[in-house]
Amino acid sequence: MTSLTGCPYSQPVIAMLRSAARSLPPASWARHYDRATFAADARAGATVGVLLIPQAMAYAALAGMPPVTGLYAAMVSLVVYALLGTARQLSVAPVAIDSLLVAAAVGPLAGGDQARYVALAGLLAVLTGGLQIGAGLLRLGTLASFISVPVINGFTAAAALTIAASQLGTLLGLAGSGTATTLLDTVTGVAPRLAGTDPATVAVGAGAVLTLLVLGRSAGRRLPRVPGPLLVVVLAAAAVALVPGLRGVAVLGAVPSGLPTPALPSLDPDDVRALLGPAAAIALVSYLESLSTGTAFARRARTRISPTGELLAVGAANLASGFFRGFCVAGGFSRGAVNVAAGARTPMSGVLAAGLIAVAVLTVAPLLALLPKVALAAVILVAVAGLVDVRGALAVARVRRSDLLALLATFAATCVLGPAEGLGVGVAVSLGVFLRQSVRPHLPELGRVPGTGRYRNLSRHPDAVTDPAAALFRLDAPLYFANSGAVSDTITDAAASRPGLRAVVLDASTIPWIDYSGTESLAELDRALAETGVTLHLAAVRGPVADVLARGGGAARLVAEGRVHVDVAAAVTALGLPADSPLRPRTT
Repeated sequence: MTSLTGCPYSQPVIAMLRSAARSLPPASWARHYDRATFAADARAGATVGVLLIPQAMAYAALAGMPPVTGLYAAMVSLVVYALLGTARQLSVAPVAIDSLLVAAAVGPLAGGDQARYVALAGLLAVLTGGLQIGAGLLRLGTLASFISVPVINGFTAAAALTIAASQLGTLLGLAGSGTATTLLDTVTGVAPRLAGTDPATVAVGAGAVLTLLVLGRSAGRRLPRVPGPLLVVVLAAAAVALVPGLRGVAVLGAVPSGLPTPALPSLDPDDVRALLGPAAAIALVSYLESLSTGTAFARRARTRISPTGELLAVGAANLASGFFRGFCVAGGFSRGAVNVAAGARTPMSGVLAAGLIAVAVLTVAPLLALLPKVALAAVILVAVAGLVDVRGALAVARVRRSDLLALLATFAATCVLGPAEGLGVGVAVSLGVFLRQSVRPHLPELGRVPGTGRYRNLSRHPDAVTDPAAALFRLDAPLYFANSGAVSDTITDAAASRPGLRAVVLDASTIPWIDYSGTESLAELDRALAETGVTLHLAAVRGPVADVLARGGGAARLVAEGRVHVDVAAAVTALGLPADSPLRPRTT
């Protein structure tokens, strides 16, 4: 057999492979990797690994999946992200919100068939990853900026409450507890079954929640840092096994040992069509989670991440998770914070965490079967409690009420309709508010501040002076097809109500750009004002706007006739107002 080095095409192939390897994110940190860095990553990997074992199983249960699939998803996604991710301390694995979205999408299609449920969840992860990779190849990462912070806050709070409510049945030991997809359905579904509450389960759940809260608040202060979820599920399992009164508390049951083998999910056209919409929603949500979390950690470490690179990395992690019998994954803030606090320096910590999980699956899987379900529900409940940001909502209300509207609409829709629908409603409301503000731009009338040559908004400077022969306006927005009609109507209406008006000056210093409709609107405004004996002037036109006006069109007449001036003072001077006019410029 001819060796690769003996092949005539070997050198170009080797050069191409080396170039590809150098372009991968690990090339930026692997060259400086040393024993001290490995030791730090090993400590962090061990900490995150023991945290992820109960956490990933809990999120799998939240997604309606067998608990071991959470471990499969965590193992695969941690390794893939370490190879492709640009955030050095981000931990990509199952997260609560995405798990809820998986349950909402797959549950109605599976029809109670567990094998079909797992297959559909894998297909959903593959579709999600494919959409993210496609968006990354098209460099669409910046489109995430169109989702406003209030929308994200409203969605996250509602999803957190829905997730918490979905664990009520398990925490109370109710028979027939299922996974909820909306807060409304969960509450109405649990209420009729409250008579079946199991006191033993409630006691274990309450103890688990209280222990997690104490450990979370005391870690690093009165108590050493410990992996709270792991400690809690171990203690709960011991209590259920040793205390006679607790032996009826439900446990996970058999957990298969062994590593997952890759398998191609079924690509049935009907299933693909049914899951494509939810996949798009999860692709967006998981990317936003990962990007915001990765950006926060990168700022602390004074490093940078690539939005496009994150799309590709998270997409590849989702794709791999789907191929290895897992479900959708993303970067989690709480898990990443643990990774940072434990001293992680590079994504190698994720690889080591995945290795620890693999060892656990191979060696202690039978013991995992003894974990009480209520302990995993407690892990979920405490994990999502911090996602309800009341202070953030109050801050939005103080700053801008229209943003509060988007937040509340997203929150209500997510609670009543479901996560994907709620996010869609929030985006629609946010865009609607933006379009409404864009169509009705800020167009204040200006006056001269006494004793100066400055012209300011009359509503903010009551002492500013005006002249009935001239009106000054400033447009604080681009002039384009959506608002040009409103701008023109406002100015013509003002001119019609002032019999002595002879000139209008439009301060263009805050018009960043203009389109063809805007230029035509200026030309039409010029003609309409001229018919009433009023002359239109422009002042302080920015370079990009001046370039468009110079290319011709109706508004070019303003340039040709010298009615475009360097600033408002020059425009007022050009009007030929009497020397005693209040608008005439004064030196400071």
